[in-house]
Amino acid sequence: MQGGVSENENKNVSTGAAGKSEAAASSEAAAVPEATPAAAAAPAAAERRRPSREGRHAMPEQNPVRRARNFNEVNLGYTPQLARAEADRCLQCKNPTCESGCPVGVHIRDFIGAIIADDMPASIERLKERNALPAVCGRVCPQESQCEAQCILAKRGESVAIGRLERYVADWDNARAVEERYATEPAASTGHKVAVIGSGPASLACAGELATRGHAVEVFESLHTGGGVLAYGIPEFRLPKAILGEEIGALERLGVSFHYNEPVGKITNARELLEEDGFDAVFIGIGAGLPLFLEIGGENLNGVYSSNEFLTRVNFMHASDFPTYDTPIWWGHSVVVVGGGNVAMDAARTAVRMGAGQVTIVYRRTEAEMPARNEEIHHAKEEGVQIHELCGPLAIEGNTGWVTGLRVQHMELGEPDASGRRRPVPIVGSEETIPCDTVIIAVGTKAHKQLVEITDAKLTERGYLATDEDGRTSDPRIFAGGDIVTGAATVILAMGAGKKAANAIDEYLKQD
Repeated sequence: MQGGVSENENKNVSTGAAGKSEAAASSEAAAVPEATPAAAAAPAAAERRRPSREGRHAMPEQNPVRRARNFNEVNLGYTPQLARAEADRCLQCKNPTCESGCPVGVHIRDFIGAIIADDMPASIERLKERNALPAVCGRVCPQESQCEAQCILAKRGESVAIGRLERYVADWDNARAVEERYATEPAASTGHKVAVIGSGPASLACAGELATRGHAVEVFESLHTGGGVLAYGIPEFRLPKAILGEEIGALERLGVSFHYNEPVGKITNARELLEEDGFDAVFIGIGAGLPLFLEIGGENLNGVYSSNEFLTRVNFMHASDFPTYDTPIWWGHSVVVVGGGNVAMDAARTAVRMGAGQVTIVYRRTEAEMPARNEEIHHAKEEGVQIHELCGPLAIEGNTGWVTGLRVQHMELGEPDASGRRRPVPIVGSEETIPCDTVIIAVGTKAHKQLVEITDAKLTERGYLATDEDGRTSDPRIFAGGDIVTGAATVILAMGAGKKAANAIDEYLKQD
């Protein structure tokens, strides 16, 4: 048994959004020329090898019917045999183009090469040299549009499953006793002290990088546990909280201090941290967690949630364990989720697990234009979520203060807009009402107004912190990165921004 699921039920494997098995061998991939191993690559590259011509190996996962009734992790992880077989597909290119697609510059060729050589200690060392959160990134980052998109094999077939191998290596390390796990040796103390505000992915990456360089780092988090959006926004079935806890624990062992229940902006601010509390620099990585709404009628009805509130109640405040945890929540029988991103998928799949009889996603473009990962769309549909595409919300209807339906208008796609996607154009006379008793709005977030209480550094017209490409703000002592600078983005992009800012902070402190 694993995660409460029988061995037979675990035999189901992912088939990808298009329904084609990843494990099917690609004849096109066989035409890719064999790369010459690099002398500087991992140990396996030292002698000439012939890469496997097998197709990409599917990820074992819970049976869809079974998993729709529990919050256990859907993807079960590669076995050692599957991981070795997938690693054997890697060409070990002399010039690994995959690495150019990684925002934190992971040594992808080398950590996979070490798997091939059956040298797991070397693999985790190369992986964690650039990525402080590999077990998280291996689960939630969109590798298919980043490192895997740059893989040579992807040009004529299926890329190496880099993200799945990253997860495998990180989980292998976390399964060991704490004293046996790979640990970065920090540099000698510099005597400098840095405050990090927020504990999301940008902040964690920044804190880890600064700590390895010998700076004392203290993280201030307004909530009662660390991780930011990783903790409150991503469901347990995609990112178990125990995995996040392991990653934060590794930073604590590196010397990073965490202060919880300390909302900077309420009890102190960046200037006071610098001028009264002895910090030499401040990094702000509080994310952009203020939910956007549709600004249509009926949004004040009972039964309407922002995705932030709904997911926070379930993921972070244990509403799924009521009455063991006294967190009230209403999910109704028929739930409609508005939006097409990963957050919309998370909300819809969470509603399924909470017991909703019917869950529908309403999206104004087609499924092909959805920004959500293909894997998440595929999993949602497997679990019974219905997708109504080309539907734009007009109003939320209600009776006696409670939601009774969502009024929508059908759309057709016109010319591309500024995002490059075809603009949805309303079809006159196509309105209809979708009966429901719960509406969850998942159309994005923006910077919180609390930001101005944290710092007086210059903001952009949209209310985000204005920085240069390395995270420097208008105050030379204050740096920032992640969603509070760019708006909502991916975990790995936020981490990349955190690492860049750490480099800039290190340079600034060396000028002292």
